[in-house]
Amino acid sequence: MEQVSAAFSIDLRRLGALRELDRRGSLARTAQALHLTPSAVSQQLAALSRELGVPLIERQGRGVRLTGQARIVLQHADVIAAQLERVRADLAAWGHGRRGEVTVGAFSSAVSGLLPAALTALAHARPDIGIAVVEAEPPDLFTRLDAGEIDVAVAVDFAEAPAFTDRRYVRTDLLTDILDVALPAGHRLAASDRVPLRELAGDPWIVGDARSCCGAVTRSVCAAGGFTPEIRHAVNDWQALACLVEAGAGVALVPRLVQPLHRPGLVLRAPTGEAPVRHVFAAVRAGAEHDPVLTAVLQHLRTAAAPAPVATRKG
Repeated sequence: MEQVSAAFSIDLRRLGALRELDRRGSLARTAQALHLTPSAVSQQLAALSRELGVPLIERQGRGVRLTGQARIVLQHADVIAAQLERVRADLAAWGHGRRGEVTVGAFSSAVSGLLPAALTALAHARPDIGIAVVEAEPPDLFTRLDAGEIDVAVAVDFAEAPAFTDRRYVRTDLLTDILDVALPAGHRLAASDRVPLRELAGDPWIVGDARSCCGAVTRSVCAAGGFTPEIRHAVNDWQALACLVEAGAGVALVPRLVQPLHRPGLVLRAPTGEAPVRHVFAAVRAGAEHDPVLTAVLQHLRTAAAPAPVATRKG
């Protein structure tokens, strides 16, 4: 390939494909996230490689891996993306912080347990800001954030979420959500003040998908308790899960953030030992934290999270 030209240019959409490949690790998963074919992704990366004059990917077995030059490009890609967000924020500030609509992406229990209070307060304080809500979880949540499909991501720290040190995002800690054990009212441990998780090793469990935040947390909490749960029912909807527990179909871990939605026929008990928790945060694209509209949205999310009676503030 020719020597790097001082006059090279960068197509930002192609640069986005390179960033997504870095996150997903394969052309197939990148294509799926970007709603393209693997061939189209390969073409975008090849075109970017020609623009820059350096190789960006190389074959590794049946897949590909990023070159050293690609890693250099990605370091600058984060800076470029952040600077573009600062331009957007400055333009919003020039317009006195008024614009049409902000899209908030959030996982299901945040949609039901956190967003209503935040959006109600925001509607009174800033009726000029329109809010749209999209339910999503990492990694798709952050793919949408990168693509500009959403403006604020509300997520839980777990394996599918970006690392705390990821420079592409600016994070705001919201709350630490405690998980309790949900038992049917007739369960042998329902009268206990606290429930040893190990005592539930032989019970059928109701657990969400392994890629979901609560599904992942439940599996890790049980593993820390010394057992692998027998997952009898795979359910991601909290109301459906509560109905199954109430019917005696199994036990589950339930976050306090959504417990006001649950049915009265089940029993909630704290597990013995250190309480299992999940950390909830909001994220915007780096540079967008200066946008006055997004600042207002984040402030109302913090306010809604702070006094929540079913969760403790992170500190």
